[in-house]
Amino acid sequence: QVQLVESGGGLVQPGGSLRLSCAGSGSLFRLYFMGWYRQAPGKQRELVATISSGGSANYVDSVKGRFTISRDNAKNTVYLQMNTLKPEDTAVYYCNTAGGTRLVWGQGTQVTVSS
Repeated sequence: QVQLVESGGGLVQPGGSLRLSCAGSGSLFRLYFMGWYRQAPGKQRELVATISSGGSANYVDSVKGRFTISRDNAKNTVYLQMNTLKPEDTAVYYCNTAGGTRLVWGQGTQVTVSS
């Protein structure tokens, strides 16, 4: 069973940056169409960025130009570089597949943007 472990969250001031990592397991991880999701308190989980196995990326409008998703298939890891963070980016961030069946969700990593 593929496991997902997110890390890299923290407390950052508005305008700051963070880099999130998602480590997956299994030999097929490199083939998965992956995404970063976030869930703010009282809100539904939303998909904010996706990346294909070949590295093609897409973003929701609210993060376009500020977030960059990437992956290192040799390390079974997907990244989310977040720049120019805003208070509304505060949420628990998760990674998972972005197409087909979801894997078991990891614990997520908390990102808090506050002065």
